[in-house]
Amino acid sequence: MHGHPEGQVMAVAFEIAGMKFTALNGGPLFTFNESISIQIFCEGQAEVDYLWERLSEGGEPGHCGWLKDKFGLSWQVIPQSLIDYLGDPDPQKAMRVTNAF
Repeated sequence: MHGHPEGQVMAVAFEIAGMKFTALNGGPLFTFNESISIQIFCEGQAEVDYLWERLSEGGEPGHCGWLKDKFGLSWQVIPQSLIDYLGDPDPQKAMRVTNAF
């Protein structure tokens, strides 16, 4: 590709938990920021803890399930139960969950 430094990767395909992704190297003008993140919905606290520890190694933890990995990519590690509680048909219950979160 014209303008892409020789020896650098332009695109990478990878798979996480059966979901396929493609990442493109945008070069130094297009860096990661919080406007792009990957959400991971977890079945339980053990899975949340495992993924949080692995993804935040060399990165930085954030608030409310957000973190940046060692490459600067933002992730949201979310327990599925939180989504279920937030979507509860009882609006008062859902609001209490929102306030607690």
